Amino acid sequence: MSSVIDLHSHSTISDGLFTPSELIRRADAHGVRVLALTDHDDVAGLDEARAAAAEAGIALVNGVEISVTWNKRCVHIVGLRIDPAYEPLRNGLAAIRAGRGERAMHIAAGLERAGIPGSLEGAYAYAANPGIISRTHFARFLVAKGIVKDTRTVFKKYLVKGKPGYVEHSWADFSDAIGWIRASGGIAVLAHPGRYDLGRTNLDSLIADFKEAGGEAIEVVTGNHTANQFIQFANYAKEFDLLASCGSDFHGVGESYMDLGRLPALPPGCKPVWHNWPEMSPEHVGRKSEAPSATGVPSTTADNAALIRPTY
Repeated sequence: MSSVIDLHSHSTISDGLFTPSELIRRADAHGVRVLALTDHDDVAGLDEARAAAAEAGIALVNGVEISVTWNKRCVHIVGLRIDPAYEPLRNGLAAIRAGRGERAMHIAAGLERAGIPGSLEGAYAYAANPGIISRTHFARFLVAKGIVKDTRTVFKKYLVKGKPGYVEHSWADFSDAIGWIRASGGIAVLAHPGRYDLGRTNLDSLIADFKEAGGEAIEVVTGNHTANQFIQFANYAKEFDLLASCGSDFHGVGESYMDLGRLPALPPGCKPVWHNWPEMSPEHVGRKSEAPSATGVPSTTADNAALIRPTY
């Protein structure tokens, strides 16, 4: 059964495999009626996505996924319903993109020391938007060269901490990024918290710091979480009085754990981040698919067993 809302997705503007228009068409084909485009550290795809969404009858939510540093770790904050023209937000994102270019040079140097030359040029060949050069683009290059079998293996062997291509990097300030989102009229969402491999104490600290800095929601159902984590983070949402969000974190076929329109429901008792959004009116979400359940997503457990914990 398809879900009608997906609040985390990526296009070729960052590290997705589909252009913004192609992403909208895929969402439409999969029954999604409300979609947030949340490219990493860039809002350049929103205009194209909005035009395609209008044609498809999909409500597009302006979004972005901001890379931030918390306690010497990189975590991600999704901004939903942002104003993409808000200057402090745009300036902050531009600064993050500049840092990505510098990091890419260091990644390439590490890979060259490991016997893999030419990875910088190779990675840029896979980046439709050079401003968002990422580890994923390096991974795709290494797969294309036949060095490893798939992108997940690249991360495990070359790009995570302790491996040749890993580079320590300072991202945007945690509180600053939340401030940009909120000042632009948006909602700050802690993205895929189960992905960070934090123990209970550090996870509690992350969520408490997020709440204190003005964060308003947490991703509960996401392609990066297991079925057990859906329950775990639903409980966190209740404990910290946070709204609950859901999003596939779809990047492309073969690289994502969940496709568009395949999200299971939020667990019972969650207050959805979209609880007061006009985009979620029955007149809209019921237009091309069934109306949402009480959580805004039709109930299903069919996908839960297929979820695998990601390693990057």
